[in-house]
Amino acid sequence: MTTHKHRRTEKNLCFKQYYKWILCFILTLYFFASFFVDHDQDHRSSTSISKPLLTNPKPKLFASRAMFESKIHDHKLGFTSQQPNIKTDVFNNLKIYVYDLPSKFNKDWLANDRCTNHLFAAEVALHKAFLSLEGDVRTEDPYEADFFFVPVYVSCNFSTINGFPAIGHARSLINDAIKLVSTQYPFWNRTSGSDHVFTATHDFGSCFHTMEDRAIADGVPIFLRNSIILQTFGVTFNHPCQEVENVVIPPYISPESLHKTQKNIPVTKERDIWVFFRGKMELHPKNISGRFYSKRVRTNIWRSYGGDRRFYLQRQRFTGYQSEIARSVFCLCPLGWAPWSPRLVESVALGCVPVIIADGIRLPFPSTVRWPDISLTVAERDVGKLGDILEHVAATNLSVIQRNLEDPSVRRALMFNVPSREGDATWQVLEALSKKLNRSVRRSNSFS
Repeated sequence: MTTHKHRRTEKNLCFKQYYKWILCFILTLYFFASFFVDHDQDHRSSTSISKPLLTNPKPKLFASRAMFESKIHDHKLGFTSQQPNIKTDVFNNLKIYVYDLPSKFNKDWLANDRCTNHLFAAEVALHKAFLSLEGDVRTEDPYEADFFFVPVYVSCNFSTINGFPAIGHARSLINDAIKLVSTQYPFWNRTSGSDHVFTATHDFGSCFHTMEDRAIADGVPIFLRNSIILQTFGVTFNHPCQEVENVVIPPYISPESLHKTQKNIPVTKERDIWVFFRGKMELHPKNISGRFYSKRVRTNIWRSYGGDRRFYLQRQRFTGYQSEIARSVFCLCPLGWAPWSPRLVESVALGCVPVIIADGIRLPFPSTVRWPDISLTVAERDVGKLGDILEHVAATNLSVIQRNLEDPSVRRALMFNVPSREGDATWQVLEALSKKLNRSVRRSNSFS
């Protein structure tokens, strides 16, 4: 009996050993097969591009892309994985390549939290929005790109003295970025940068100075004069700061801040402020710099209407001032140092009729945003007549203007979203770039 049991135990052990060897054999075959399939795919992908990506390839450049893009999706850039509703066929199959620059050109500046939220932050928002276009307009193969976006943040540097941005570093920082892409990549040199796109979201755009006289004297840097500049500055007359191929874009207003303001406004709330302005208004025309701020326009508004009960004018800052815009019928948008103002976007977004007081201003995306239908323009010399002008509008076509302001497509066109959305400010930029495809080397080669 014991012998029989012993034999049966040995038999069971033999079967277990047999099954174990079969399992090991199957697993070995599986891993070998996986290796050869992966190796073959890697070999195919490595041989699929016949041209080298760089003229002087450096492994570090590719490594930095992986590091930068993995980090750029973190909470500081507010990146979301949601795919935007933008397809290339809308823009004549436009393709944009976004350079992966070292973090000193962009991400490092985000240590200042204001960098992503102040009125100059379109430079950050556009970078994030372009990165969100993966699989659509954005391409990771630079040889199929029409345009090359160079993400350099120059408006993020806030001085510790007065809290205003300082851009004395802008020219050297952009020049360093150009030196990098022109030595590491072949694309800048073949066109002298004419298919490269930059942002200039400060007062006088690509002149990179806050004072107009200095900006005019300096002009657009030579190294940028062949490129395309997305800038907030624009006028209808000849000006040295727009002597470059450019697209006028809106100043940045946080979509989240507007949504919060709109959410807190009662639906039945009436607009109880007739004319509104809150901001810097000099009591004396010349400020501490010795220059005339706002060309004296704001000073004249304060002197003419500071005691007028129809005008709600405030010189002090107030973080919740968007709620005042939402309560107002007319919102004054006078020039500051430069013609453009963030009030243009805030007023439209919150349904207040913008009263633009900036002679010769060129406004963003006029083919989509019909500015004459949603705003009023008052000449700088006529600010003393504001009361009469606005009374006349209120008695005639105010209701028509307000209805036009309610068009959601108008509001959407002035907002930078991440990811980008159909019809928003990034969409408008892509539309503008699609009209400049004569600068694309890829297109010219396809017809040669």
